[in-house]
Amino acid sequence: MDDEQLRQVRISADQAAGTVVLDGRDISSYVGGYQLSQRAQHPAVLVLYLSPLVKDDFEGLAHVVVGEAPDPGPAAAAFLGAIDAGELERQVLARHDLMDGGPHELTRAMLQLLQEWALGRFEPEVADAVPE
Repeated sequence: MDDEQLRQVRISADQAAGTVVLDGRDISSYVGGYQLSQRAQHPAVLVLYLSPLVKDDFEGLAHVVVGEAPDPGPAAAAFLGAIDAGELERQVLARHDLMDGGPHELTRAMLQLLQEWALGRFEPEVADAVPE
């Protein structure tokens, strides 16, 4: 990228919202996310991720760097590789709300529980169903 392709960029971000201005034009409504990086002695590189709400009606000049969402495969493999099979089985069998008596109920219940865990809803203690 040479200096002729550089664009004036202003990013204002806080915890609730952000503003992305490109060459004096607010393009925040088109942006679903961004990644800003810079190496010493080089201009910054801004990668814009279009909002899923954007239609094909963007108008304006810009040097475009296309960003791709990361492949979820390696993250999913790492997550599943860290699962203790015995703990998963104990947790699922203790969750009667996941069992419906239908075909493949144990597999479906395990998949549902794994989804909950992936979203951070992990309950490490399972109440014993049989009082001691």
